[in-house]
Amino acid sequence: MELVFENIPFFLKGAYYTLYVTIISMFFAFLIGVIIAVVRLKGPLWLRMIARFYVSIMRGTPLLVQLFVIYYGLVDYGVTLGSLTAACLGLSLNAGAFLSETFRGAIQAVPKGQTEAAYATGMTPFQTMRRIVFPQAVRIAIPPMGNTFIGMLKETSLVATIGVTELLRSAQLLVSQYALNMPFYLAIGVMYWIMSIGFSAILEQVERRLARAY
Repeated sequence: MELVFENIPFFLKGAYYTLYVTIISMFFAFLIGVIIAVVRLKGPLWLRMIARFYVSIMRGTPLLVQLFVIYYGLVDYGVTLGSLTAACLGLSLNAGAFLSETFRGAIQAVPKGQTEAAYATGMTPFQTMRRIVFPQAVRIAIPPMGNTFIGMLKETSLVATIGVTELLRSAQLLVSQYALNMPFYLAIGVMYWIMSIGFSAILEQVERRLARAY
């Protein structure tokens, strides 16, 4: 374990990139999820079909394949992305598809009577969604959304395959340098676990605050 402690700065750099990719991807996945959910519920038929096809593709293919298509496949068509950009794009598109189903279910769980009451007071559909439906839907969606985000944190290990030096890649580099496996892989396992606990604690606080607010 002495080697692990000697290389803590290297691990922390890998953890920084893991958190960076996770947080950026979370933000864009949230936006994608909301947009796709609203489109599938309120959009015209042709747009709903496109959104449904997107969700089917993202949920029905492995994330690793999606990362390879974005990072390696697009090169064939003259589109070259940096490894960090490709990692954030791939994770955002993938998680956004799962979140869209979470948000769609949460929006549908809001009682229709509240929507009708909002319309009766003169609110437009946009105002009703923004002021009445969406705040309640977010509160309902927090627990499953938290599971998706924690899953994304762990799935960042896959971006090592496209050259991002996050936690797993950091461990792989140290393993190749010292020809020693167990200490380094155990160390990053503990670090992933600690970060997952941190995210869970943050989401629990958000859920409590929203519960008090409503």
